[in-house]
Order: sequence, then structure tokens, then C-alpha cells
Amino acid sequence: MAELISKFEALGLSADKAKEAAANKKLAPTLDSLITSTGQTEFTKPTGMLIYTLATTATKDKTPHADYIARAIVAGRIASTEQLGAATKFCAKNDPSAAETAFDETCGVGVVVSDEEIAASVQGAIDGFKDSLTKERYRALGKVLGAVKKLPELRWADSGKVKAEYDAQILALLGPKDERDTPAAAKAASAAASPAPKAAAAANTAESNKWKPASLENMFASGDISRLHKPGENPQIKPELTKEHLAATKGSVITRFPPEPNGFLHIGHAKAINVNFGYAKTHGGICNLRYDDTNPEAEEQEYVDSILEAVRWLGFEPHNIFYSSDYFHQLFDLAVKLTEKGLAYVCHCTGDELKAQRGGEERGPRYACKHRDRPVSESLAEFQKMREGRYASSEAILRMKMDIHSDNTMMWDTVAYRILYASHHRTGTEWCIYPTYDFTHCLCDSFENITHSMCTSEFNMSRESYYWLCDAVEVYKPVQWEYGRLNVTKTLLSKRKLLELRDKGFVRALDDPRLFTLPALRRRGVPALAINAFVRELGVTTADAVIDVVRLDNHIRDCLGEIAPRIMAATHPLRVVLENLPEDHFEEVEMSYKPNDESFGTYTVPFTRVLYIDSSDFREVDSADYYRLAPNKSVGLQGISRAITCTKVLRNADGSIAELVCRFEADGAQAKPKTFVQWIADCPKLGSPVRLDEVRVYNPLFKHDNPKDSSEVPGGWLSDVNQDSLVVVKGAIAEIGLWDWIKRYAATEAGRKELEQHNVENVRFQFKRIGYFALDKDTVLAAADIENAQFGSTKLIMNRIVTLKEDPKKGSV
Repeated sequence: MAELISKFEALGLSADKAKEAAANKKLAPTLDSLITSTGQTEFTKPTGMLIYTLATTATKDKTPHADYIARAIVAGRIASTEQLGAATKFCAKNDPSAAETAFDETCGVGVVVSDEEIAASVQGAIDGFKDSLTKERYRALGKVLGAVKKLPELRWADSGKVKAEYDAQILALLGPKDERDTPAAAKAASAAASPAPKAAAAANTAESNKWKPASLENMFASGDISRLHKPGENPQIKPELTKEHLAATKGSVITRFPPEPNGFLHIGHAKAINVNFGYAKTHGGICNLRYDDTNPEAEEQEYVDSILEAVRWLGFEPHNIFYSSDYFHQLFDLAVKLTEKGLAYVCHCTGDELKAQRGGEERGPRYACKHRDRPVSESLAEFQKMREGRYASSEAILRMKMDIHSDNTMMWDTVAYRILYASHHRTGTEWCIYPTYDFTHCLCDSFENITHSMCTSEFNMSRESYYWLCDAVEVYKPVQWEYGRLNVTKTLLSKRKLLELRDKGFVRALDDPRLFTLPALRRRGVPALAINAFVRELGVTTADAVIDVVRLDNHIRDCLGEIAPRIMAATHPLRVVLENLPEDHFEEVEMSYKPNDESFGTYTVPFTRVLYIDSSDFREVDSADYYRLAPNKSVGLQGISRAITCTKVLRNADGSIAELVCRFEADGAQAKPKTFVQWIADCPKLGSPVRLDEVRVYNPLFKHDNPKDSSEVPGGWLSDVNQDSLVVVKGAIAEIGLWDWIKRYAATEAGRKELEQHNVENVRFQFKRIGYFALDKDTVLAAADIENAQFGSTKLIMNRIVTLKEDPKKGSV
């Protein structure tokens, strides 16, 4: 251990940090190996920090040539975190020792960007936004800076020099900030002056016309949420803050939905979306979408895009779209202010020391950090060192000086800033320190003049620290109000567990229809209307709720019962030959997509000598309580006035049933059948039957209501995975009404747009007496002209959305 500590100190780590790294069973061997591979024992601070960063991110799978990269760092070929990131990506797919030229080109080795080149490039980018800068001034800086960072000629430039040049040119162009440059006030005033945009329409507008969930107003008509304060009634540390707030908002309600872009939204977020957007809409206000993007190690653009898409899918449109990163400079300035007031300090304690200060595992007495009372000037200097990247990750943090003796754990000098050497999806490598959620959340709410900061109940203890920080830096203080979380049975919503399910092959992806992420529910074919109905029926209370998934299924059935067309299908088709009809018999039968609802329309199907029924509608051994087809027994055909009687069963060589021979009964020859079964004609010239490449039948992913309950699942939650949660049925067929409906859907403007974007989940059907199904995104509609697609190289994949309420004796899919 002592030898490792000495090695790590030579790298540039502090004594405490070196000790912590040596004790880390995963990090220590990796870091030791990288140091050894360089053949050196002494390092400059920048070189050492790059090697340390490489060690903290390298894995055998993702960084197979980490030793090569370490040697490149020591040789000066890799000199920045940007180059290090490029090197890591290159080595994940290539052997750098066999492609050194390509490595150097990809990683910018030897590229030097002069100060003059930086100035010229920045000037060119700013010139392209002069009109926007003249009108919006400092409010336009985000897009301008984004354009500067995307300049290919500046990719390998010193980011500090680029930012300094950018700031200098902006200051020369616009002058110092003044009252015109208060973004939150300007945006809030604009929001109050203009009506909120209409909620985004459902992709299939016919759906929302046929079935509507409970109104949003009902969610807020009773309980604590119906008695919340009016804008301006929340007390402030200074009276003038209330006046400024009301002047900016004109007394309007302003809420926000603030997800982290580090995963897909799930069913619990559907409640949060309805609460935040719904409360604002009910009170004539606005709701913004704000991405809480303060952790660059976990955030991805895929999640950013998915979140906005999910919000719109549920029928809501943000009034503004913000990012916490929009405020990084303001947040940094307030962190400096907090430190200047003696209410924040830089701490160099290890993780174990922090735990001990807070009582440790034994919950013993708490005590102050040894850095807590360091001089303000010293903390300011140390914080600046953090900003400049002069410390390794976890080597220094900025903590708020709160109340370590409070009963509230969120007041135990929580962390305001930490060091992360990772490229941010919007700000790139401009920052190496990032504010924590506890520091960012309340201040961004304040910047945006949020009147009601609504969050789930796990943040109850954060309310005190939320108010403390706003008052400490003397800014407008919104009201935080907590409501109960939503969970459903037979699933898990934890991002970490969802990733584990995917990575271990239990599900295919995070939008696997067995999951309860919003993309997964959408892919399964669940209508957004049904999800909204579900969360609105539950209402808004302060208690957490675990709701039986059956309640969600009931809302889905209710919705689909109104919006889904009915067609005949057979998941296990059985051939039937009508012996008393001629070989070329053909007639057309008119069918209704939904009996007793003319708005759905009708279609025609062929009726021929050869038909298919579902094998579950035939039994060789009859019984008194069985009413479908059996030898010498009759059954009706849906949409046909005459019955068929089974006269013979033909078998394959292995004894299985090959086909049924039946007699087509004359009108009035028999009493009206007690049961009518679905059927599909064999008529190739009209594309009948429609062959379904796969029918995917989804069942609950877990066997127990709560897979995390160790008393019911002693083997751990992964042992509770239902191995039959997905059953893939091959060889299923459907009638040609399926294609007729797809053509009608494609003929609508909304349907055409959805199909062009391959959003096929709105194409839903009730397979009569089987269940509700929707097209899966793996479907291939290959024909350029969908009119003829049924004869082209299509691939039809159907997902079962939910079962029917039906006769329990009916065979399963």
C-alpha cells in the first residue's frame, strides 16, 4: 500500500487523494499499471492528471490500448482532456500501434492553433450572429457559444484561450450587462404577455375525438394541491424580491418539468408531467421544460431528444426549453458570492472522512470538517484552482456551510461543486467543475421565476436546504411542494436496474415493450391518452403509491375499446375446406371495423372455398359446455349468415391435424349457431390472408408484485424475472382489412407524417376474441406506394398491447 501511495503522489495527487486511490480495488491496479507502462517515476501535474483521468475512465472492454495512450500522454502527444477523449474512442475500435498516423490525425497530435487563428475564428462565428446579438444581446450567447465550440478549426485549440477571446469580443461588441440582459425576467414577462401554446395534438387526432381521459382540472380540485399559495404570497428574505418577481411574471403561475437527461422517462414521470404542465394550464399559467444537465458523465443527446418527444407524445408543449447549463456562469458567480459571505468553503476530505464527519455507519456524533473555518480568501483561491483544473477529480469540493448539527441530513454541509473531467454535451470542455443538483435546482427555479416548484416526496428533506440557499445568496425564493411518487407492480423503474436488465440480456433495449419507460409503453402500442387517464384518476396526494398494474391495463382497454378497429386474425391458423363449394367460389363480404359505430367505416373481404380459422376454435373431443367447432358439430362464421359443419379431419404423417373438411350449410338448414368464430379466406389475388411475420406476446417481466421484496424474492430481484415474459408467435395471419386500415391511416396527414418517421405504433387493432395489438417499430413497410404494400417485401411485426376481457376458457395466444 505504501509503495502505491508513493507512486500516486509522484503523479501529482495529494497525500489524502493518493491514499484513497490506493485503497480503491478497481482504480489502484489500473492506475499502477498505466504508470508502470510509461517507464517514468516523475510527472508534471498536467501529465499526471491526464493519466489519472485515463485510469478513472479506462476499462478492458472500452479502452483495450490504455497503455499506449498513457505513453502518448507522457510523450506530449496527448495534452488535453479533449484529445484524451478522442484517443479513448479511437483505441476502442483500432490498434493505435498499427495505425499511428490515423491516431495522430484523429486525436489532433501536433496541432497548434495560434492566438491569431483563435481570434479570427471567433470573430467569424460572432459575425454570423450579429443580428441576433443586436436584438437579444446576452440572451443570445448560448447559441453563439455553441457555434464557436463546433468550429472544426478550433477543436484542438486551448479551450481557456478560446473562451477568453470569446468573452473579450462579446464585451467589445455589447458592452457590460445591464437591465436588458436579465434572461429570467425577460422570458417570464414574455410568457405572461403571450398565451400558452396549445398542447401538442395526439398523432392520431381521431383518437382524442373518440375517447377522452379525465380532465386535468379534476387533478387539482381537492386535497393540498387545491390550496397552494397564489403567486407573490410566498415570503422572501427581502420585500423587493417579491416586487421584482411579480413585475417579471405579472402574477402568472409558472411551473417547470426538470428531468435529468441520463435515461428514458418512465410511467412515474408521466404523473410528474401531468402535475407540472396540468397545474400551470389549470391556473392559466405556463410550464417550461428544463434539462437538469449538471452531470456530463451520464448525459446523452439521445436522452435529451427522447424526453422532449415523450412530453409531446403525452400531449404537452413546453412554453420554453431551458438547460441548467444555460446558467453555469450565473451559478459559478453565486458560488463565489456564497464563499465571500463565509457560507461556503473548499474541502479536501476523502469520501471516508466525509462519512465519518456525518456520524459514520454507527451514526455517532457529527463534527465539522477541518477545512470548514479556513479563511474566506483561502477558499476563494482554492475554488479558483478547482475552476482552473489544478486538482484531480474528487481532490477538492466546494461545500455549503449549513448546520452539521441539524436533524436534517440535507443540512450537513452538502456539496455545491465537484470536479469532473468530462466533456459536457452542450458546453464541451469549458468547465471541469460542475454544480450539484442541491446547488443548481433551487437557483435555476429562482432564475426562471418559478412560482410552484413541484417535486416528488423523496425531496421532502431538501426543502430546508432549498430555502436556505436562496436566502443565503439573497435571490427570489420559489415554494417547493412535494407530492407522492407513482410506482406500479410487477416492474422496476430504477435507471440502474433497467440498464442491468438490458446489459444482461433480459430485455432487448430500454424501449423493450416489457418495460415501463415511456418509449417502451409507446412502442408496445399503449395510447398516450390511456396513460394520462391513469395518472389523472389517481389524483395528486402527498403519499407515495404503488398501484396494481391491472388498473393501468384497464385504462388501456377502455381507451382501445373506443379507438381500435376490429379485425379477424388467427395466431395458430387451421386450414378449412368447404367441400360443397366449387373450387373457384368467390364472393365479397362487407365487414364493419366497429359494430354500432359507423364512423369507423366498413371494408370488404373475400369468401372462398378454402378458409382458415384459429386452431383454438376446434376441438376433436366435444363436450356439453363447448360451443365451437368439433367433428359433426356446427359453428357460425362471423359476418356470414350460414354455418359450417365439420365432416372430416385430415392428418399429417405425424398425426397432427392438417386440415378440416366442412360442409357449408344452406340458409335455414340449422338453428342459429350459439357461437361465431373468426375466419380468413385463402384468396392470393387479393392478398388474403395477410401473413404476420411475428406476433410478440408480452407478459409481466417479473413474477411478483415487488421484485425487490427480499421476503418474497430471497434470491434477489434478477431471480424474479419471468422467463415467459415474451412469447414470439410465428405463422399468424389476419384478414385484408388490416391493410385497408393502414391505407386509410396513411391517407391522413397525421398518419402519413407518423409513418414517414416510422412511428408505426399508432396502427392498432383489436384481433377479435384475442387481444389488442399494434405494429412494432421492427415492421418494414418496404413498398414505396403503400397502396400495393401488401404484395411487396413487407415485414409485419405485431405487439400485443393488452389482453381482452373474455371467456376464460378461450385459448391463449
